[in-house]
Formats: sequence, C-alpha cells, structure tokens
Amino acid sequence: MRVPNRINMKINVNQDLCTGCGTCEALCPSCFKVENGKSQVIGEGDCAKQAEESCPEGAITVEE
Repeated sequence: MRVPNRINMKINVNQDLCTGCGTCEALCPSCFKVENGKSQVIGEGDCAKQAEESCPEGAITVEE
C-alpha cells in the first residue's frame, strides 16, 4: 500500500496578533499568503513549523 506524501497538520494564524509582516510567507509560501494586511493559511508543508518559530508576533500555531 502506498502512503500519500502529505502532512496532516492544523495550521492557524491568530488574526488579532498578526501584523502582516510577511515572514511566514517568505519562509513558507506553500502554506501562507499575506492578503489585506494579514497572513492567511493556504496549504500545508514541512516549513510551517519554521514559520511558527519565526513569527515575531507569535501569531502562528502548528499542531501535528
């Protein structure tokens, strides 16, 4: 049986904390996009944890 190469994780951006700095999008464009001054989750990827750790506002949470 082939196991799909997909990461099952829950990624959340707290819109009250997000300042739209773009760090998450720069580090992980497959997961985040800054629109209307706030980051939006657009997908999943290995880089989401790095974005969580690098967010200056602590607005990103990733649960695996």
